[in-house]
Amino acid sequence: MDNPNEAEIKRALGIRSWRNLSKDKVIKFAAMMPEMGTEVRLKIIEQFPAFKDLAKNSVDSVKKAYESTLSANEKSQEHFHQASQQHREALKDDLSRDDLSWEQRQFLHERFQQNIGQEFQKDSENKQFLERGLRTVAVSAGAAIALSAVFVGARIIGENKEGPEGLEA
Repeated sequence: MDNPNEAEIKRALGIRSWRNLSKDKVIKFAAMMPEMGTEVRLKIIEQFPAFKDLAKNSVDSVKKAYESTLSANEKSQEHFHQASQQHREALKDDLSRDDLSWEQRQFLHERFQQNIGQEFQKDSENKQFLERGLRTVAVSAGAAIALSAVFVGARIIGENKEGPEGLEA
């Protein structure tokens, strides 16, 4: 869609008015901004003065959801590590018995190694999960910064086009 007008942009976003621009559509709107003519962009931005606030609120929402997820993940990790430790303690107690055959000891050692392997795998999965979450927050923050920059840039362009008394130069 090259150089779309305001109605085409609203239609592409699935909104009737700029008041209906939700947090999830802000990113789509920002992606469309380079295709818009300066006049269309300025006209839209004038109708949507809280653009910067919406972008900030979007980042805050993502951050809050991420923090909530981190908290739940931390509890889950803690429970898993606690259960793994209890399992190792039980295996250790069993290994200290004198009446075990070599095969039984070998089996318990293998179970011990499995436990350690599972905990290592869980830890690696958790690190990947945290990395993906951090990446999501970083992308959201970057998008908000980009949106703010576009917003400010469009305002500056608009101000530069006007003469000293607000008339077109």
